[in-house]
Amino acid sequence: MVPGRRVVVVMVKARAPVGDFVEPRCRAGGGSLGLASRTAPGLRERDGMDSGTDRAGGSAAARRWAIDLAMLVAIGLVMGFLGPFASERAPVVQRYVYWMICMVGGGLIGIGVDAVLNRFVPATWPRVIVVSVLMTPLVSLFVLTTEDLVMGGAFKPHGYVRLLWQVWPISLAVMVVRALAWRRAAARVKTRTVIAPPLPQAEAAFRRRLSAKRRGARLIAVEAHDHYLKVHTDAGVEMITLRFSEALEELAQAHGWRVHRSWWIAAEAVEAVRWRRGVGEASLAGGLVAPVSRTHAPVLKDAGWF
Repeated sequence: MVPGRRVVVVMVKARAPVGDFVEPRCRAGGGSLGLASRTAPGLRERDGMDSGTDRAGGSAAARRWAIDLAMLVAIGLVMGFLGPFASERAPVVQRYVYWMICMVGGGLIGIGVDAVLNRFVPATWPRVIVVSVLMTPLVSLFVLTTEDLVMGGAFKPHGYVRLLWQVWPISLAVMVVRALAWRRAAARVKTRTVIAPPLPQAEAAFRRRLSAKRRGARLIAVEAHDHYLKVHTDAGVEMITLRFSEALEELAQAHGWRVHRSWWIAAEAVEAVRWRRGVGEASLAGGLVAPVSRTHAPVLKDAGWF
């Protein structure tokens, strides 16, 4: 510093323009994320969405398990009521407990096997057969154990093979019922014919034959009368001198069909088509009805009117 000279230090505090991001100061030990903190709210929002999806998937899985369990309990009640394989000799409570344990436990084994094979055998009914076969040895062992604990019978390994032929039909029936319960209804595809407005040049040549009043009107149908044509529009009917074959050539690119030897109809004017006893008719805009012959009916069938 030069002696005798005073130094003035001017401190200018810059203010960030409105809308610019100003990085907040991090407090000591605060563990600030710095630049990453700008995206933290978005990350938290995404995490919330993911957790919501997980909860939805978990609730769907829980609902499916609850339905499977209720179905197995219902089957167990039915088997307890029927008392097959001489189980009707056991006391009522003991019989119901036995079948409830067998059906619920055996059914859960089958559901587990089905979950494993679902990836390898996607077709439902082949997988049902395979699952019923693979689950039968495990379920038979489970039934023997349950019979020993609940019914008080001795565990007889030699009866295992005989039990396999009793368990397999029941296992197959249970898995068939479950497959029917979870079978997805076939998707119904609804088709609808959407008629796009015709291009201006598609009807331009024919429209030039009309009067100025009807040249820009909506074309509904063309009806042949000898060497004259009756042109139906939403602005009325007009007679012009032209052969029907020439009119069909000029309307070849327009959205419409020849439905009779003397009728051409605009596609966007069709409201309904009926076919009775080999005779058809098309209801058009304005209350007009055009006949539909058997020869020209396929064009309307291809368009989805039949």
